[in-house]
Amino acid sequence: MTGPSGFDPIVGTPVDPMTSGSHAVGDATPRGSGDERSLGEIVGDISTDLTTLVKKELELARTELKEEATKAGKGAGMLGGAGVAGLLALILGSFALAYLLDNWMPVELAFLIVTLLWAIVGAVLAAKGRKELKNANPQLPETQQTLKEDAQWVKAQKS
Repeated sequence: MTGPSGFDPIVGTPVDPMTSGSHAVGDATPRGSGDERSLGEIVGDISTDLTTLVKKELELARTELKEEATKAGKGAGMLGGAGVAGLLALILGSFALAYLLDNWMPVELAFLIVTLLWAIVGAVLAAKGRKELKNANPQLPETQQTLKEDAQWVKAQKS
């Protein structure tokens, strides 16, 4: 309990109202000295710390998922753009090339050659887009590492 001026009469030190009543996760100094806190206060502090820890872990996971979704979205966007550009190029270039080849062979064979050419182009674009999607890492490595660290911290708090 603090006095009206932010001074703790029991301890005899000024108290910052913004930080009184809580401390950061991993803070080495508890609110009181080790012998002054009751078991209930210690359990309450651990409970508060665990709650804060879980909230921070969820925030980190959300941030990592957003980054990975952005990478996957870029890959999907590239595939979509490749599809649209490929379709337009396929239509216009196919007719131009087929009519050019028509000068040396039957028109049917010319169109067949053009079709095979664009099938190869489409396969290359699809392979590149698929590779880009595979580069996205949905395993959230930072979150996994901090969860391991948090588990070690909780074990240390128990002892």
